[in-house]
Amino acid sequence: MVMASCALHAQTFGLKGGLNVATIDNNQQNNIESRLSYHVGGLVNIPISPQLSVQPEVVYSSKGAKYMVGSNEQHNLALNYINIPLMLQANVGRGFYAEVGPQLGLLTGVVDKVNDIETGFFTKEDFKSSDVSLGVGLGYKGLSGFGLGARYNLGLSNINNAGSATIKNNVLQVGLMFSLGGVGR
Repeated sequence: MVMASCALHAQTFGLKGGLNVATIDNNQQNNIESRLSYHVGGLVNIPISPQLSVQPEVVYSSKGAKYMVGSNEQHNLALNYINIPLMLQANVGRGFYAEVGPQLGLLTGVVDKVNDIETGFFTKEDFKSSDVSLGVGLGYKGLSGFGLGARYNLGLSNINNAGSATIKNNVLQVGLMFSLGGVGR
């Protein structure tokens, strides 16, 4: 109970946000490009030992891709999720860390646009309501509470709900974080 009490006392809460470079891996199309978007959310860093910590998060993340229909219509497909990653962080010294862990995504909305006009070409019903991915990342947490990190989320589950194509989300995230009440290293 003493160890659990110390672990709960040592936890730090934080906020994070940044840039997404998102795309979808589709086994039937090659005309897919990356889409720039964003992520924003909160985190709790819970030390297990001086070298390891667990970091659950809740993050709103806009994923998706750009794709062509015909020869001149570029669509911007936004797949919006509430993501719940559970990252295991290895603190490698002087504020640097490496992380790995699973992530569950819950689909909140789908918007398909051409030139800022919604097309209705894809809707929420075309995609599964959940997404599973594996996150791998690196980062730095400063003594001031500010930090930066980069994480790649590799889609593991097929999110397609309307057809035979296998579609998976893949997202590179680069962002800033701020720990409230100290640093969790």
